[in-house]
Amino acid sequence: MTERIDYKKTSPGAFQAMLGVEKYVRGCGLEPSLIELVKMRVSQINGCAYCLDMHSKDARAAGETEQRLYLLPAWRETTFYTERERAALAWAEALTQLAGHEVSDELYEEVRRQFDEKAIVDLTLAVIAINGWNRLAVPFRSEAGIYQPAAR
Repeated sequence: MTERIDYKKTSPGAFQAMLGVEKYVRGCGLEPSLIELVKMRVSQINGCAYCLDMHSKDARAAGETEQRLYLLPAWRETTFYTERERAALAWAEALTQLAGHEVSDELYEEVRRQFDEKAIVDLTLAVIAINGWNRLAVPFRSEAGIYQPAAR
């Protein structure tokens, strides 16, 4: 597929605003591995090839196992994820699929057992951010496969 719009160049102010949110999420105190799992799961739901390529590479560069990445779509069916990760993944799925779905009190309580209030807000912002990136990359057809993670 051919890229439709290079949104980074076309609207640099919008891109910088998104980068500001991303910078906050990266420095908010949530575990980088948790953030990458959330970004991968949301990008799977949204069908964003560019973001899946990017975050699989970032996750692997940060030490994530291929097995956990491969099984992420079936995270409920495995024991490979911690209770904290499971709560974050359930929250990310619920917030990504808001249309016609309630974010239940049971889910909120599950998340609350794993995260304090600030961390819940930060996790929510991480979900908002990756949904935003997906909504830029998918319609404008950002090219998957070209991203390279920063040297560590």
